[in-house]
Amino acid sequence: MIKKEILLASNSPRRKQLVEEMDLDFKVIQQEVDESFPEELNPSKVAEYIAIKKSEAYTEPILENQILLTADTIVLSDNEILGKPKTLLEAKKMIESLGGKDHVVITGVALKNNEKIISFSDHSYVSLSFLNKDEIEYYLKQYSPLDKAGAYGIQEWFGHNFVESIKGSYTNIMGLPTEKVYSALKNF
Repeated sequence: MIKKEILLASNSPRRKQLVEEMDLDFKVIQQEVDESFPEELNPSKVAEYIAIKKSEAYTEPILENQILLTADTIVLSDNEILGKPKTLLEAKKMIESLGGKDHVVITGVALKNNEKIISFSDHSYVSLSFLNKDEIEYYLKQYSPLDKAGAYGIQEWFGHNFVESIKGSYTNIMGLPTEKVYSALKNF
């Protein structure tokens, strides 16, 4: 059992849902953070870099019985980082580029108290089947691809119908590797 209150600094409804399902005592903290990163940074390190950046941006006091939790998720396909699309056209291009291929979903996590920050990342490998134009258009019209890394949610219609296989954590693909987070919280 985790006895500390979690300060979840995230705008993601999926992270909120996952932390609720972990049965943790938590409250959501809203903050806007510049999610840019150095161009020379290894793509596999970007999510963890941004999670740490989000953690460092939180300057309010953290009480002794609290832990700040920040996270960031990216999709890495052909060594190209796919974050959250800004437009439906960008979302469409992302989905088209992912169809029929494998990619990696990386979530970086940072935990912070008043003494230290620890961070880690998790990698999940996803194989997708090919989507035709009608399926892509349907997805773009019926769902909200703009708030998801890689423009898709594994827990929705897209994931139920086009994810052929996963190697790694399912919850990591949703935006938070809960099993690793729980273990890290116990040891923090």
